[in-house]
Amino acid sequence: MDLIFSAEDDEFRREIREWLESNLAGKFARLRGLGGSGREHEAFEERLEWNRHLAAHGWSCVGWPKEYGGRGLSLLQQVIFHEEYVRADAPARVNHFGEELLGPTLIAFGTREQQERFLPRIVAVEDLWCQGYSEPGAGSDLASVSTKARLEDGRWVIDGQKVWTSLAHNANWCFVIARTGSGPRKHNGLSYLLVPMNQPGVEVRPILQLTGTSEFNEVFFDGAVTDGDLVVGEPGDGWSVAMGTLGFERGVSTLAQQIAFQRELNSVVELARSNGAIDDPIIQDRLVSARMGLEMLRLHGLRTLSGEQGIEASITKLLWAPWHRSLGELAMAVAGPAGLTVAREPYELDALQALFLFSRADTLYGGSDEIQRNVIAERVLGLPKEARA
Repeated sequence: MDLIFSAEDDEFRREIREWLESNLAGKFARLRGLGGSGREHEAFEERLEWNRHLAAHGWSCVGWPKEYGGRGLSLLQQVIFHEEYVRADAPARVNHFGEELLGPTLIAFGTREQQERFLPRIVAVEDLWCQGYSEPGAGSDLASVSTKARLEDGRWVIDGQKVWTSLAHNANWCFVIARTGSGPRKHNGLSYLLVPMNQPGVEVRPILQLTGTSEFNEVFFDGAVTDGDLVVGEPGDGWSVAMGTLGFERGVSTLAQQIAFQRELNSVVELARSNGAIDDPIIQDRLVSARMGLEMLRLHGLRTLSGEQGIEASITKLLWAPWHRSLGELAMAVAGPAGLTVAREPYELDALQALFLFSRADTLYGGSDEIQRNVIAERVLGLPKEARA
């Protein structure tokens, strides 16, 4: 991707930078830097209000086409928006699953009726969504899901269990992969259903994490229902729709993720300078390697943005996940013995401790590294499929 910004792009950067500076003030000023992975519990209701403030001023779903309620920004302008948003230390948005995943999926695969019903409410941040993919026996191997749905009297009836469902306790809708039929391959017979969360037959159980927070959840469906027309794509063709969603998940917003990584790395460097750890040549070498790795992530992300997010999505995941996990390990090496004690009793962690603990999961969630390597090996290199018991 050729990063040559036009005068129009530069003007847009000034516009969003000035808007964020003037609006992250007053009651919103205290939200700077709050939220994000492992910290979604921070000021959630206030961040929801901030998201709706963004929407009221046309700053939600900025990459969506204008006919669907978005701002219709070019790819470069989307990059600028995400960069400036993170650089302003603006709070993590609560509408990720709707704006970045389901919305683009409905634009690509949904019916006109589904688009008209759900897209305006995503733009306005009136509905919050979660992702019903992983199960106890089907993590990154999505094709092995056992949650079932059957069509009865014009409605889908759903039974099964999902796990590691981010923010399910805050969501009022879930896009669910369920088995509605059979076929010669386990990828066949899956359907992509839109299911309301606030109904009998849906139970959400938060999972206590190492960080002491509960961003992930178990979700149990016991006779839960949704309308028969709330299947995205054709019944039984949910695999292709689900893969489309995963491609959107690893798109332009990953550049903002990398700027957030830069902020974390800066914090590690600042700590190393303040406690003297930076004088250790081994720590110096690890800090330099981390900086080089982050620049590689950025350049790879820019290179792949202009193409389809197919196999590149797997490569991107294999690059950032171990890098971020290693950053957490480096943070604790810099902190030294002080990293072993909590900031405040009974179990309040500082930002770098939370980074270390939460990043343990980076190589697992969003598609485990093992599965990503298998995808590359089998679909690109043509290697034999992994032997399975």
